[in-house]
Amino acid sequence: MKFSLSLALFTAFLLASCSEEPQPPPSRHRAAGYAPTQPEQYPPPQQPFNPNGPVQPTGTPPVETAAAPPPPPPAAPTKVAKGDYPYGIPVPGKPHLVESPYSPGKYIDVEGFPPGTEVKDPYTDKIFLVP
Repeated sequence: MKFSLSLALFTAFLLASCSEEPQPPPSRHRAAGYAPTQPEQYPPPQQPFNPNGPVQPTGTPPVETAAAPPPPPPAAPTKVAKGDYPYGIPVPGKPHLVESPYSPGKYIDVEGFPPGTEVKDPYTDKIFLVP
């Protein structure tokens, strides 16, 4: 009785594991092969944004108006030449300390920086050169 029951279960598992389900065919993604209905300009022309201007409904094309030319871009910050920065003041008897030219009486450790290196004064966030 035990043997026939275990044989029946074994046969059921064997048949269930052998049956294969049909695999779906591999799908390939293809690009659309049709031409666009309307030729469009890419990228679309940039419309000026005016937050105080009238609101146009979204279903109608925008009405072009003569707009003032855009203001010139702000000038880029000028890079200060290396010779324009002051040098730190060496502290006598302390080889790795300098006094900041921007905050007198404040000492800054510049150990590991070669002479002429630009460093930032931690008190004023201004740049000076290592002597």
